[in-house]
Amino acid sequence: MTVDREQMLRSAAALLSRRATATMDEVAKAAGVGRATLHRHFAGRDALVRALEDFGLREFEAAVDAARLEEGPAGGALGRLVGESVPSAPLLAFLITENQLFEGEEVNEGWARIDARISALFQRGQQEGVFRIDLTAAWLTEALYGLLSAGAWSVQTGRVAPKDYQFMITELLLGGCTRRSVER
Repeated sequence: MTVDREQMLRSAAALLSRRATATMDEVAKAAGVGRATLHRHFAGRDALVRALEDFGLREFEAAVDAARLEEGPAGGALGRLVGESVPSAPLLAFLITENQLFEGEEVNEGWARIDARISALFQRGQQEGVFRIDLTAAWLTEALYGLLSAGAWSVQTGRVAPKDYQFMITELLLGGCTRRSVER
């Protein structure tokens, strides 16, 4: 039987984003493999975390590429980005919620590339008059990461239907939670 390394990583991220202290035995069980198989792919927890880090950054960068952030109106590009993030959302949630586990220049470079592209999208939207200018592009980028993580968690726990992930995140980020007819 061939073991799908990417599926093991996705299963590990889904478990570890909910239970950061899960053992390698629990990770193996969640991935549907034995501990020995898990260890053949990842020599220990540190190796697993490094593999998750690398895979997650590659997956999210691929989602950013697929979203074509430079094309069309900024709001539409943001919606595409959220939609493209669906397959990598649990990995992204793990990367964001467990960022203290990661260090190293390559990781920082990976996040810097992604941050720059997403911040540029928010800046473009601000220049187009679509996004608020009283919130920095850096803050909007961090807010997006938080919403993507929360969305992944909500889908994993069954609190949100997977089909609603893109709509709910995009609408909350673009529209906020204040009703238009209500004064603050």
